[in-house]
Amino acid sequence: MGLSRSKSIIMIIGGLQKFSLLDYPDRVSAIVFTQGCNFHCQFCYNPMLVWPFQVSKSKYAQEEIIGQQKVHPMINQDDLFVFLRSRAGKLDAVVITGGEPCLQKNLLEFIAKIKKLGFLVKLDTNGSYPEALAKLIKEKLIDYIAMDIKAPEKKYKEVTGVEVDFQKIKKSVRIIMQSELAYEFRTTMVPGLLNKDDIGEMGKIIKDANKWYLQNFKSNIELVGRDLEQQVPYNAWQMKQMAQIGSQYVNKCEVR
Repeated sequence: MGLSRSKSIIMIIGGLQKFSLLDYPDRVSAIVFTQGCNFHCQFCYNPMLVWPFQVSKSKYAQEEIIGQQKVHPMINQDDLFVFLRSRAGKLDAVVITGGEPCLQKNLLEFIAKIKKLGFLVKLDTNGSYPEALAKLIKEKLIDYIAMDIKAPEKKYKEVTGVEVDFQKIKKSVRIIMQSELAYEFRTTMVPGLLNKDDIGEMGKIIKDANKWYLQNFKSNIELVGRDLEQQVPYNAWQMKQMAQIGSQYVNKCEVR
């Protein structure tokens, strides 16, 4: 991805969550959701962002929620910056998530404009665009990176629903770990897709990383993979066991 600078800063924004105490560690943030994703993870609870042109078919579309959080959908970019300017000094950070933000051609310019307002920026990514990550880091446009480790290499296609260049995933991991930025890796543990035997294989990918969070998946909302809806998640004891295995590979592995 080129992330070339251009005069027009046009982002496809799927929603805005105006306030969060959870998404940027120890900071008060707003969350910008970008539309479109190159992965079709079955457990994803943002189908309206993965399939942006099918949002009207979503049973949640009229409720204006993403991942059970109230948001302002399809916000105009100009209105977004009016909002951000009004929150300067009140919010600490802006979290850019998706979908996959690195799909956006004008991501660099968009983040640069946010940074000029004085906000910290956290980027959520699936790691499939290492060149974009490298450029954002080089330009000092991001302060925190959260990258999803979807599965062991042999299961990436099954979990993401697409063919994945796994070398790009590994390259992104190296870029992030060598960046000197604050970062975390995350894995959503879905029964039937991932189990405790997969933890070691994923741990090897991010060996010696600072933080790795294992997340239980949400099954009581609309998902990209409709067959997973209402499936029983792992219990707390099972998640704790898997985090203990993960702790053998990274400095901190916790359930979140």
